[in-house]
Amino acid sequence: MEGSPLGSFLRGRRLESYFEAGLRSLAPAKPRAAPPRPRSCTPASAAAAAAAAVEEEFADDDKWSTVVVSVVRIVVCFVSMMVTTFIWAVVMVVLLPWPYARIRQGNVYGHVTGRMLMWILGNPIKIEGSEYSNTRGIYICNHASPLDIFLIMWLTPTGTVGIAKKEIIWYPLFGQLYVLANHLRIDRSNPIAAIESMKEAAKIIVKKNLSLIIFPEGTRSKTGRLLPFKKGFVHIALQSRLPIVPIVLTGTHRAWRKNSLRVRPAPLTVKYLPPIKTVDWEPEKINEYVEMVHDLYVENLPESQKPLVSE
Repeated sequence: MEGSPLGSFLRGRRLESYFEAGLRSLAPAKPRAAPPRPRSCTPASAAAAAAAAVEEEFADDDKWSTVVVSVVRIVVCFVSMMVTTFIWAVVMVVLLPWPYARIRQGNVYGHVTGRMLMWILGNPIKIEGSEYSNTRGIYICNHASPLDIFLIMWLTPTGTVGIAKKEIIWYPLFGQLYVLANHLRIDRSNPIAAIESMKEAAKIIVKKNLSLIIFPEGTRSKTGRLLPFKKGFVHIALQSRLPIVPIVLTGTHRAWRKNSLRVRPAPLTVKYLPPIKTVDWEPEKINEYVEMVHDLYVENLPESQKPLVSE
């Protein structure tokens, strides 16, 4: 699905050269030679190895000056987000009679705010597979940090609706705007109601020619390691027959750690994988599809983000 010209511009990759320059600046003065790639190495394992190499290059800095800079960046982010949220809340109120116009305006808000927040925080970002970023489909993404939200807001196409837990309405400013933008909420405490909500979401995105973004783990990982996937995204795929577009995020768990108010300048990678066709999927194989997509993430994540055997 092609987004509007404005949405495409706001999601443009022109900052990518800046992000990649920042990434290169983190390299040591005398870079070590990369180990030879085994001939049997698959593209996915090679990508995971490359992400791991980037992680190893990042050295944490706990100097007081670095901490102060991080605090200032977070405060500026919060104030900037308050301003854009207030502006778009007014827009949403004006558009109350047009619910699907509010979805698209919510996407424009996300493109502006998400890109702005990531620029303020200053993390080097590398984007791969952007040729798949305008596909109409079901976007899924691993979730280990608040930064994941900012990145998804920025990079999902115009005409994308989100699904979140119903409690999001209590998040100051952002939660109220989420509801005003006509995004979807589910009750995770009731599995039957949650499945019905997923089916209803599928009907809406098909009828209104929308895409969907969902975190298949169902919650944020506390360690950065991939959690088991819920079945909701497969139920939606079976109902809508839209392709699944996996987005693999690496490094966000190191940049903004659990229970921390400091954002570290760790390099981040956003990788779109090729869309997965679902037109011939069968309801009897739901568990197989969930496992297949989960395995795809495992192959593309660095070792520090792969699930432990006990998980």
